[in-house]
Amino acid sequence: MHDIIQQLEAKRAKARLGGGEKRIAAQHGKGKLTARERLELLLDEGTFEEWDMFVEHRCADFGMADNKIPGDGVVTGYGMINGRLVFVFSQDFTVFGGALSEAHAEKICKVMDQAMKVGAPVIGLNDSGGARIQEGVASLGGYAEVFQRNVMAS
Repeated sequence: MHDIIQQLEAKRAKARLGGGEKRIAAQHGKGKLTARERLELLLDEGTFEEWDMFVEHRCADFGMADNKIPGDGVVTGYGMINGRLVFVFSQDFTVFGGALSEAHAEKICKVMDQAMKVGAPVIGLNDSGGARIQEGVASLGGYAEVFQRNVMAS
């Protein structure tokens, strides 16, 4: 049992690195914080609960089947700001330039749906190169789903 827990913690640690240490250094070199660093500053300390940390894209074209990174370029979940519940997503530029994929969009939509259900605000921290072109219309459809929820929540 102890080995399984250690394996899970190692998997979580790897996922928290997003695109890896080199890409994090590049992000810092541009004077930018990472997706996780932004959430740490935004939310009350110790309140962030992450959802779907291990989600990966489903694209098999253009060599993407061999290039999967846990979280798929967006950190999602909920936390508190001054004691108030908020739902959040923060795009991770260190993973595929933060480009939106079908799975990435599903993660965003999940937090938006839950926020609307409980009447809490959604805060999105965008740092993206746009749609993940390797996925074609699937990524564009993801934008449609996110935009639909923006309208519904307005």
